[in-house]
Amino acid sequence: MAKLEGNICPVDQSLKLFNKKWHIQIIRDLFFGKKRFKEFKEDKPKLSNKVLTQCLKDLENNGLISKVTFEDNSKLTEYYLTDEGKRMNKIIYEIAMFTLDKDDVYSEDKRNEIIDLFRNTLEIEN
Repeated sequence: MAKLEGNICPVDQSLKLFNKKWHIQIIRDLFFGKKRFKEFKEDKPKLSNKVLTQCLKDLENNGLISKVTFEDNSKLTEYYLTDEGKRMNKIIYEIAMFTLDKDDVYSEDKRNEIIDLFRNTLEIEN
């Protein structure tokens, strides 16, 4: 088998898109409906405004999210997944399933509820 060099390895290239702590969580939040700056921070008290701003810019520059500022209210900005960002659905799902398979914190009913939630929200086919 051929050896992959770091500069051509697709895993290394993908990880460059998500080199900040909050990138994956922001993408997950957009699948689950959060769209405004303050909504991203609701359940992340350690996420500073500065870091969130930079993460949103990074994700936008990488074509995973888009930003819409409303003309009638320049302070109202919403963020959306692009088609490219929506392709992350299977990755987010597999991350969640990996943890559910390894973790015995959840009851069987709660685990099944989480699986259904992620399948439906991320539009994963059985």
